[in-house]
Amino acid sequence: MLNKALYNKYGWQNKQPTDAHKYILPKIIELLPKNNTDLKVLDIGCGNGFTAYRLARLGFDVTGIDASEDGIRIAQKEYTGVRFEVASIYDDISSVVNNVDVVITSEVIEHLFLPGLLIKNVHDILKSQGMLIITTPYHGYLKNLALSIFNKWDLHHTVNWEGGHIKFFSEKTMANLLSVSGFINISFHNVGRVPWLWKSMVCRCFKP
Repeated sequence: MLNKALYNKYGWQNKQPTDAHKYILPKIIELLPKNNTDLKVLDIGCGNGFTAYRLARLGFDVTGIDASEDGIRIAQKEYTGVRFEVASIYDDISSVVNNVDVVITSEVIEHLFLPGLLIKNVHDILKSQGMLIITTPYHGYLKNLALSIFNKWDLHHTVNWEGGHIKFFSEKTMANLLSVSGFINISFHNVGRVPWLWKSMVCRCFKP
């Protein structure tokens, strides 16, 4: 049985952006619809609320959800004017928000036992022609080769991080997960570090 309590405390301590925010968030903003900020946006796995806050500042109607109670507590305190709720993607999130124009889920799916359930639930709440932007650590041939050459796999797959990364995606496996779940027009954009050793991949796709 899935123990959702694993995600109740992620370790958020303040409202400050993480290192990942610095290279991922600009690409997310770039991929969002232009000249139409009157859209309903859901940030799944919003953490301390920083991304949701930045998107709300651009004019979007943003809701942030996270299973991490410490993250939501910080978000509700520090980023007033944005709706934040404790919610698990393993549950029916349509009870929190529905008919969404854009869903963003950044550096979340690699932590999940059931990544397909996240994608299904997102598909259910998106409007027709709605957009999903999903980011996750990048894995490709050259990066994997570099990890092997420099003997970094033990560090990469550390077992000492409770609630850490348990799924590892390539563009091929991510595209397959999204396409079998009904998404179309799947594209990838890579960010962080140098080409082919990128830190993360940013995927954008659409519900028909």
